[in-house]
Amino acid sequence: MQRSQENRAWLWIRTTFGPDYERYEGVYRINIYLLRLLYFLVVIYVARDSWTVILTHQGSWDYMRAVAYSVWAAYASLSILGLIHPLKMLPIVLFEIFYKSIWLIIVALPLWSKNQLVGSPAEQLTYAFLWLPLPLLAVPWPYVFRTYFSLPKRARSEGGRNEVSHRAETSAA
Repeated sequence: MQRSQENRAWLWIRTTFGPDYERYEGVYRINIYLLRLLYFLVVIYVARDSWTVILTHQGSWDYMRAVAYSVWAAYASLSILGLIHPLKMLPIVLFEIFYKSIWLIIVALPLWSKNQLVGSPAEQLTYAFLWLPLPLLAVPWPYVFRTYFSLPKRARSEGGRNEVSHRAETSAA
């Protein structure tokens, strides 16, 4: 009886957190759940804040502030698609990781190292950006490297020759 319960528990863990080859190209389901959580949080918090500022703003905009809110509003709106297609929208998560990392390194770190971060205008944004480990954990890194950073594999014909060079030879003849 206890063995059966252990097997059921193990099966539940494997199906809940294991790789999904049918729907998500072998990406672990836990990564899919974390990505959806990330997209959801972005839609709830970033969309609310950015679209509220955009829709209630009066007067002329400071150009850089307008760019920042426009990017955040677009990012949050695209995150809705991430709820439906979590892997297809991974580039916006990579964008989030890069821009937050860059900002933390070039703005927050120098202020912090000089003990000038607390009380500065950058303090509140630093606290928001310190959630960076969540997207770092959510991203299925093997999938990212396999999909975005690996060289494309060449298709081989039956004779062992490259298909592209074979087509070039036959079209030249």
